[in-house]
Amino acid sequence: QVQLVESGGGLVQPGGSLRLSCAASGIIFSIYAMGWYRQAPGKQRELVASMTSGGTTNYAESVKGRFTISRDNAKNTVYLQMNSLKPEDTAVYYCNAHFNRADDWGQGTQVTVSS
Repeated sequence: QVQLVESGGGLVQPGGSLRLSCAASGIIFSIYAMGWYRQAPGKQRELVASMTSGGTTNYAESVKGRFTISRDNAKNTVYLQMNSLKPEDTAVYYCNAHFNRADDWGQGTQVTVSS
């Protein structure tokens, strides 16, 4: 059974930083593409960043230069380092594991950027 457990969300002031973590179990982590999505109130879920099993990354235009996705295959964990946070980054952030046209999701972690 696949489990994705996010952590690291919280309340941060504009300009601040947070690091999200997603610990995976029940999968062969190294062969999965991993990603972070977010959903703000009243909006559709959107891709924030992703990383293939080979290490190729992809970022939403709105976060390029501010967010960095990374993974540690030895720890079955994917990270999202978020710097220079803006109020519009406020959302529930979800971890995604993708392999062979199948997707698994974490339960989400709230990120609130506010003064």
